[in-house]
Amino acid sequence: MNALGSFVGIGVGPGDPELLTLKAASLIEHAPVVAYLANEEGVSQAKKIACIAMERRYSIHPDVVIPMPMSMDRTKANIAYDHGAQEIALHLKQGRNVAFLCEGDPLFFGSFTYLMERLEGDYNCQIVPGISSIHAAASALKHPLTVLKESFAVVSGRHSDNEIVSALENHDSVVIMKAGSARPRILAALKRTERMSDAKYLEYIGRENEHIVSDVRELVPAAGPYFSLFVVTRGDRNRQ
Repeated sequence: MNALGSFVGIGVGPGDPELLTLKAASLIEHAPVVAYLANEEGVSQAKKIACIAMERRYSIHPDVVIPMPMSMDRTKANIAYDHGAQEIALHLKQGRNVAFLCEGDPLFFGSFTYLMERLEGDYNCQIVPGISSIHAAASALKHPLTVLKESFAVVSGRHSDNEIVSALENHDSVVIMKAGSARPRILAALKRTERMSDAKYLEYIGRENEHIVSDVRELVPAAGPYFSLFVVTRGDRNRQ
């Protein structure tokens, strides 16, 4: 009887293929099976980021591609995760390790979490951390996220207006993830809390189409891309 395979969540980072860790690259190159999410056109951002390691693979087993509809309807997403977990489990039962590619870090807003919930009761799960978009954003801005006694909060565009406003009012540094369609609401919250001058906006961090807006007052209050975020920090740090 074959030993069961392990399910390995691998953080591939925010977008730059060279930000892959050595451990992540090695595991991808030697993984019997690689899995990842893809959009309805079959495109996977995680696979693109891991392109260098993927090109070095020698496995004869096809990838497990999990189509994920871009929808706020969690019912559709859960069905996709159910089907993906079942396909991954078929390999794990045969003793084949499965490496799941996850943008950023697997356990930070990571899709790996939902698959692990479905598989960890029956199979060994391992995680290789990756560089998050938050830290990549700070590097791109050449700007520290927090210093000294500053407080720090992370919210997303999926939070309510009141929750975003509360974070902006009660914390020195705030990162607002997944701005996307919530960008008009986020801009309104920044204006309401008088933190427009503290904010920077970034899209597609670490990719060829990376875009940074240093003055968010220049932003049109319309929906932006999914891969976008706001970094908000105090402007008077020299007084601390």
